[in-house]
Amino acid sequence: MRFKTITAALCAASLAVPAMAQDTPSTGERILGGILQRVLGVEQPDADEDDAADIAVETAAYSTPDMATVLADARRDDDRARDAWRNPAQTLEFFRVAPGMTVVDYMPASGWYTRVLVPYLGTGGRYLGLTPDPAAADGERFANYFEGLPASFRENAGGWTLNGAPYGVVSSDQLSDATDGTADRVLVFREMHNLLRSGAMYTELTRMRDLLKDDGMLGIVQHRARADAPADYTLGNNGYLRQQDVIALVEAHGFQLVGTSEINANPNDAANWDGGVWTRAPSYRGAEKGTEARATAEAIGESDRMTLLFRKR
Repeated sequence: MRFKTITAALCAASLAVPAMAQDTPSTGERILGGILQRVLGVEQPDADEDDAADIAVETAAYSTPDMATVLADARRDDDRARDAWRNPAQTLEFFRVAPGMTVVDYMPASGWYTRVLVPYLGTGGRYLGLTPDPAAADGERFANYFEGLPASFRENAGGWTLNGAPYGVVSSDQLSDATDGTADRVLVFREMHNLLRSGAMYTELTRMRDLLKDDGMLGIVQHRARADAPADYTLGNNGYLRQQDVIALVEAHGFQLVGTSEINANPNDAANWDGGVWTRAPSYRGAEKGTEARATAEAIGESDRMTLLFRKR
């Protein structure tokens, strides 16, 4: 059994977890709930303190989640300017995400989608941020970056005071066999290029697949290169990947394509910029405010993006 060092602690934690939007949760689902229960601060007997994941969690009563209400919440005032490019309501609808589900948000970063998903899933759901295993990275640069992600999420999440699903973040190496088959959805927003260029893709896609239920689905949004883009531009370091390459890579890891959508497309993005996707909004690398380059970048908007839905095969 993999990751034995935390399995016993998680099993112990799961015994105290109430059923959430299910009549008879499976052992694995109780254990996934146990991960969140532990990070809610519930003390468990005989649990090794070092086994606890670095996770920040906030819970409160929230009834009948409504997407329009979620998106209008004042907590999202700083996020809302990007709704026109990220189209959260349409994207989550395409991914068939519904309240009460267990949803894994891969590499949630500053929590832009966390602040949508947690209240939308409601108190009957579960939100788990998942970050890459540092040991899966090819080099020290990405290993160090991946290692710091859970703590970074915890630090940011402390002031969000979200209402809805219990939420937290854990590194993929902290999962166990018992959490296999417990998630309804795994969502990957603009991170496939990092998995490719870091060398972690095989490890992470395999663990995502293991985490999904038999009927679970994987949703991906990714910066899209032109179909004829050269290979040396689409190896991950520019942020843009070809749609046909992403589909092939994901299917090779045990998934079947269900459908594609143009929800997040931007035909004004040439997707061939020197400096990659980071020259586009909102990073604007190399385009200072008040310059012609900045005005051009602002007019173009954010990157052209593929939106893909896969089923666990």
